[in-house]
Amino acid sequence: MSEAKTPNLQRAGLTGAALLIAVTVVSAYEGLSTKPYRDSVGVLTVCYGATAADYVDLSKTYTPAECKAMLGTDLQKYYQMVTSCVHVPMPPHREAAMVSFTYNVGGGAFCKSAVARDLNAGRVQAACDALLAYNRAGGRVLAGLTARRKSERTLCLMEN
Repeated sequence: MSEAKTPNLQRAGLTGAALLIAVTVVSAYEGLSTKPYRDSVGVLTVCYGATAADYVDLSKTYTPAECKAMLGTDLQKYYQMVTSCVHVPMPPHREAAMVSFTYNVGGGAFCKSAVARDLNAGRVQAACDALLAYNRAGGRVLAGLTARRKSERTLCLMEN
């Protein structure tokens, strides 16, 4: 194997690790609903938290296998959003925390957040701590979001 290809393959492995971790986190906190439903703030949602922003057909029922495939595809898209906003290297567990967070709040919100700013400035502790502030939906604190942010923070702070 040529040396030029090795870093790309290593990067692909790290991306895969981050996405595997993110699938576990996101699926645990989003839960699976094969039929569309309104989330806690009234947004029509299906599968593992997919919304109209994810370009899903919210008029149909999905199989669990379709939902898993959709989540895998969507998380790759959110991973790209994270890497377009954060320009410093991150270990897979931190990338996974950021993908989970971005999947929940959206790419625009992530890129404008203190989380992304602090990561880019090398302030990892501050970035990870900033995740905890995003535990509200519809103006009220939600226990599920608080638990999710604590999990994302724990992943974010893990040492290699």
